[in-house]
Amino acid sequence: MLLGLNLIVRAQSSLAPISVDTLTNTDSKHKSEVEPHSFAWGNTIVSAFQVARRPGTVGWGSGDIGFSTSKDGGVTWHYGLLPGLTVNYGSGTYGAISDASVAYDAKHGQWLISTLPLVGLKCCSKFGDVAVSRSTDGIHWEKPILIDKSHLDDKNWTVCDNTPSSQFYGNCYTEWDQAFGSGEVLMSVSSDGGLMWGPGKASANHAHGLAGEPVVQPNGTVIVPFEAGGIGVFSSTHGGQSWGASKAIASINSHLVAGGIRNHDFLSAAIDGTGKVYVVWSDCRFRTGCKQNDIVMSTSTDGSTWSAVKRIPIDPTTSTVDHFIPGIGVNPQTSGANTHIAIVYYYYPIASCTISTCQLEVGFTTSTDGGATWTAGSQLAGPMKLSWLPNSNQGWMVADYVVVSYANGNPFGVFAVAHAPTTGGVLHESMYTTQNPLPISYSAPRFSSSGEQPVPGFKSDHKMQFFYDDEGTRPIPRSRWLRNPQ
Repeated sequence: MLLGLNLIVRAQSSLAPISVDTLTNTDSKHKSEVEPHSFAWGNTIVSAFQVARRPGTVGWGSGDIGFSTSKDGGVTWHYGLLPGLTVNYGSGTYGAISDASVAYDAKHGQWLISTLPLVGLKCCSKFGDVAVSRSTDGIHWEKPILIDKSHLDDKNWTVCDNTPSSQFYGNCYTEWDQAFGSGEVLMSVSSDGGLMWGPGKASANHAHGLAGEPVVQPNGTVIVPFEAGGIGVFSSTHGGQSWGASKAIASINSHLVAGGIRNHDFLSAAIDGTGKVYVVWSDCRFRTGCKQNDIVMSTSTDGSTWSAVKRIPIDPTTSTVDHFIPGIGVNPQTSGANTHIAIVYYYYPIASCTISTCQLEVGFTTSTDGGATWTAGSQLAGPMKLSWLPNSNQGWMVADYVVVSYANGNPFGVFAVAHAPTTGGVLHESMYTTQNPLPISYSAPRFSSSGEQPVPGFKSDHKMQFFYDDEGTRPIPRSRWLRNPQ
C-alpha cells in the first residue's frame, strides 16, 4: 500500500523552505525538524529528516520521519511523512523514530529511506530497530520493511551499488551499530531492491563504534568509515559476503562547542567518479589551544591507505570562527584534479559564546580541484539563537549530520533553519535548501592549506572519559577506541 502527504513548496527567495511539521502528537516539541539526509539521482533529489523532535525530558527521537522530494532539480519540492513507522502517522506501531538515510537503487528503480524506529523511549533496556521504506518515485512510500528487530540498534545508514559494470550492481548495504547490544558495527545486504535483507555482519575483528557512512566504489568495493573515539574503516570486496578487519584513519581532537548545542562530531563521507573517498569531520588540531574547530579531511583511493589529515581553509587559523556538523557532497560526474566538492556546515562566528550570546549560522565552501583549494566560507542562513531550537536529551539540536547532493552536476545542501518562536513558544524550525544550486565559481578567490601542520602536542580541550553512543547513554570503553598517531 502506498501512502503519502504531499505539499509543493516553490522557492521564492535565496533560501527555500521545503517542509513543515504537520504532526500534532503531544509528546513532541512542535514545529521542529532536525537532522536531514538527501540523495540525488538524475533530476530527482530526495531528502529525509526527523519531524517533531521529542524534548530531552520526554525521551529520544521524533514524532515521525518526513521527506521532501524535488523531481525538477530543486525548483519545486513535494513534502510528506513516511507511513507505517510511528503511531503518529500512517498506522505505525513505534513510539518515536530517528536517523533517516536516503539511497537510490538504480538497477531496481527504488528509492530507499532507512530509519531507526525506537522501541525503548526511555533508557536503557531497549532502544531501536532498523527499517527501510521504499518508493518508485520518491513521493509515494510503501510501509516499512524491518531489516533488524533486535531492539538494540542505533545510527543506521544505507547506500547502493549503482555502477552497471560492477559485479554487485543492484546490491544495497545498510549499516548500523548495536549500541545497546554487542557494540559492533554491522552491515546487511539486499539484492532485490530492499525487499529482503541479510543478517547484520560485523567486520573481521568485530569492530565497535557508530555513525558509519558506507560508500561504494565503481568496482563494487564497499568502504565503511565509522567512529569509535577516532575515525576507523573496514571494507568488503565481494558484495558484503564478509567484511575485512577495521583499521584507524585518524584520531578526533575537538574543541567543546559552546552553548550546550548537541554536537557528536560525526564524520561525513562521499565518493568521486573514480572511487576516491573523502571523509570530513570537525577538529581543532590546527588551532592553538584547541579554541576553535576547523573542518578537516582525509582521502583514500582504496579504503586502506589514507592521506594525512588536512585542514579545509574556510577561515584563517587565527579567526574566532568555530566550525562543526559538516556535510560533504562530491559530484560523481567528476574525478581527480577536476573533482567538484561542496561542504555545508554549522558555525559560530565567535567560538567563546554562551547560551544567550551564541549565534548559530549555516555556511558552505566549494572546491573544483579535488580539495586542493577552497572558496572562503559563505553564509547560507542565520544567525539563530540556541533557544529557537528543540532541546534534545543531548542539548539544543539542529542535526547530528547534514549532507550535500549533486543533481545533474548541481549541488544542493539540505539543512535545518530556525526562526524566533511564535506566540506561546511554538518553534519555527524547518528544512531548507537554496533556491538555486550552491554557486560554483571558478573566478572566486581560492585558499589552500598546503604546508600547514597540526599544532605540536594537539589534543582536545575537554576531557573525554568515554566515547558515547548516539543518545549519550551507553559508553564505549577506551579499550575499544581506535588508535592512530595523527
